[in-house]
Amino acid sequence: MRDDAIVAVGAGAPPEAAESVDLGGARLVPGFIDIHGHGGGGHAYDDGGEELAAALAAHRAHGTTRSVISLVANPLAALRSALAEVAELCATDPLVLGTHLEGPFLAPGRRGAHHVDYLREPDLIEVEQLIAAAHGTLRQITIAPELPGADAAIDVLVAAGVRVAVGHTEADFETAARAFDRGASILTHAFNAMNGIHHREPGPVIAALSDERVTLEVILDGHHVHDTVVALAFDEAPSRVALITDAMAAAASADGDYRLGALNVTVRDGLAVLSGTSTIAGSTLTLDAALRRAVDVVGLPWPDAVGAVTAVPARALGYGDRLGLLEPGYAADAVALDADGAVTAVWAAGARIR
Repeated sequence: MRDDAIVAVGAGAPPEAAESVDLGGARLVPGFIDIHGHGGGGHAYDDGGEELAAALAAHRAHGTTRSVISLVANPLAALRSALAEVAELCATDPLVLGTHLEGPFLAPGRRGAHHVDYLREPDLIEVEQLIAAAHGTLRQITIAPELPGADAAIDVLVAAGVRVAVGHTEADFETAARAFDRGASILTHAFNAMNGIHHREPGPVIAALSDERVTLEVILDGHHVHDTVVALAFDEAPSRVALITDAMAAAASADGDYRLGALNVTVRDGLAVLSGTSTIAGSTLTLDAALRRAVDVVGLPWPDAVGAVTAVPARALGYGDRLGLLEPGYAADAVALDADGAVTAVWAAGARIR
């Protein structure tokens, strides 16, 4: 590594360097990239400021070297303010890739842990205001494509370079497929908050699995999707499944009572649900835990599992030429793992952060 980039890789005697590190036989992998998360370490991204910084630090200790800040549905003014704050953070912290708006253009019946009062149909003026507020750092937005105005919104967002994701949706196969043809390229937490696979109504998951242009997000925590279904997704969409955390504040923290946006969340035995309900409200996952489960439970080979937390999410957001691989010219982001897959060291942009 030199400065923030990898300059050489290889085997045998190492070249001369100002500093050499012996990892003692550890497995070295690229830094993890989380394109969908809401908080961690007891702190929520939506709260901004020091809370946002503390949440990021919790995930970085677990190997996540690049993060997208996901925001739940809120009033438009609050979303514009949050987008502007993340844009300022991106200017000083290269480890923050930008923002993901998971709301407000979601189907009320599939809202999950988003406040129903803040959901709305896409309006082009409002969409353009959100894009402008992010100052070029809006990386992804989730939309229910069946909503009135969604087609025009997808066109505007794709033209602005924003990755559009289908999610929190009542869409059938045909509606999802049309959205992908318009330029949507991600399926938000596949299988969750959408129609499932039926033999006569295949739904959005089959539309995504069938389309080589689409990346499928998966929350691999043992709660959101059965491990055998995760294995099916990897089999049907090789190199197109991106493991995400969708983590809320309790990730890398303790059970208890939390907030996710404007809603109360209760966490017991690592499962987060809207208080008083059985509705799952994000996860308490970190990407290193997802990686271990992919190998130990789902049975993926290490290269496929590592790719799902590195190269695949990097490509999904257009960073495939500089993030997600241990190759010359790529960012000096790396994670050392012991024999059990636990994180023992982390480098991000060339600096050791753990």
